[in-house]
Amino acid sequence: MALVVAQEVPTSSSMAVPHGPAGVGEARHRMREQLRGNGVAESVVDDAVLILSELLSNACKHGRPLGDAFAGDGDVRAAWRVDPTGRLVVEVTDGGGPTRPAPATPSVTAHGGRGLSIVTALADDWGVRDDVHGEVTVWVVVHEDVHDPDAGQRRHDFAARVAAPSVAAMPDLGFADAFDTLD
Repeated sequence: MALVVAQEVPTSSSMAVPHGPAGVGEARHRMREQLRGNGVAESVVDDAVLILSELLSNACKHGRPLGDAFAGDGDVRAAWRVDPTGRLVVEVTDGGGPTRPAPATPSVTAHGGRGLSIVTALADDWGVRDDVHGEVTVWVVVHEDVHDPDAGQRRHDFAARVAAPSVAAMPDLGFADAFDTLD
């Protein structure tokens, strides 16, 4: 008589995503479907999908495609996994770029530059790993344990961590006082 032990198989996926905006939606859809199907809390799924979208956008904007392809051609790699302990990790790998991924402090009127600040605010941890072939992987621990009953509870100070300072806090702009007389 053989003894069979049932074991939960971790969720994982890896996919090539076109270097450009075309494949980002497909990657988000695939991640959302897979994580939902494995019982991950909806708010954790939302955070993971937003993080994946930010990382893919950054890889396409600031990194080269993998291999010898030209920008706009070729692929970057997206991967995610829930390991046996419940830790959800998202990774995006590109062919490297002229700068190292780091959160920026954009101006109030800037149209971009907030992606890694959003990732920092949502994630439990994140970092950058270099490969000997020049590939760069940005990895994010979305949540340490997606099976924790509190997993996915929105962090109460999220908005404060990603918002720009108020106009009143920037006296050098010179137009904040103009609004005081509108009452």
